[in-house]
Amino acid sequence: MDWHDIPSLSALRAFEATARHNSFSAAARELNVTHAAIAQHVRGLEADFGAELVFRQGAGMGLTDAGRALALSLGEGFSTIASGVRDIRALRQNRPLTVGMTPTFAENWLMPRIGAFWTEHPEIELVLQPSYAVVDMRRDGLDLAIRYGHGEWAGLDTELLVNANYVVVGAPELAAKGEGSSMKDLCALPWVFETQRLEQRVWAQEVGLDLSCTPITKLPTNALVLSAARAGAGLSIQGRALVERDLKSGNLVCLHEAPLSTLGYYLVTRPVARSEALKIFVRWLKSVVAAEASG
Repeated sequence: MDWHDIPSLSALRAFEATARHNSFSAAARELNVTHAAIAQHVRGLEADFGAELVFRQGAGMGLTDAGRALALSLGEGFSTIASGVRDIRALRQNRPLTVGMTPTFAENWLMPRIGAFWTEHPEIELVLQPSYAVVDMRRDGLDLAIRYGHGEWAGLDTELLVNANYVVVGAPELAAKGEGSSMKDLCALPWVFETQRLEQRVWAQEVGLDLSCTPITKLPTNALVLSAARAGAGLSIQGRALVERDLKSGNLVCLHEAPLSTLGYYLVTRPVARSEALKIFVRWLKSVVAAEASG
């Protein structure tokens, strides 16, 4: 399509509205512009085509033969556009809500709680995409991502869901051996780490844990790390949000906690209008966090 051969779309909209209403004033009200702006657009089209499109008819406007032909074509064209837009919006509203997150967050925070959402909102289909890979929300079709960090992702809207500062945890029997100890003294106890998560080790060294002389077991996933920690196989470093239930139930005991910071799990969305399903899911996530914080 050669857009150079097509007049301004604003002018075509102005004429199409004038033709439907037989009035510059009514067209101006519909398009929220001035009467003069509509008249100027229509006169501009007439100059471009070299033909009259409208003429004064009593209190309103009449259409010439050229005007009627153009109005018919524009009506059909704009109707096709409107239909296509409605179809795309309906597709967005009706498709499943796609949510990306790390496998750790999915396994240890979301899945123990998600049953309540499914019970409350069976009409909303959720597609959960756990992954450690860096994702492109537009490319991967994500409506929402739940990301761990300080909330600084350029070009995206972010909102803190829950703080997730690191804590050192262990099963009660093992934790009793290190109760009151400094991080340096905890080197003598066994530890479990996820193979790929280096940031936990960096943090451990920063707070005084000498990994060179610490007995460490490496496991491929954080789910296995947590299972080992609950079984007493070693101490573990976790985001507090992931082990809150374990701490409340007594399955794990906290031996050390980092000062509160902006580190946490953030709700990340693209800067576009949110679907109703996304609004509902975000409200539910926030309500869970609020309820657990007050409880």
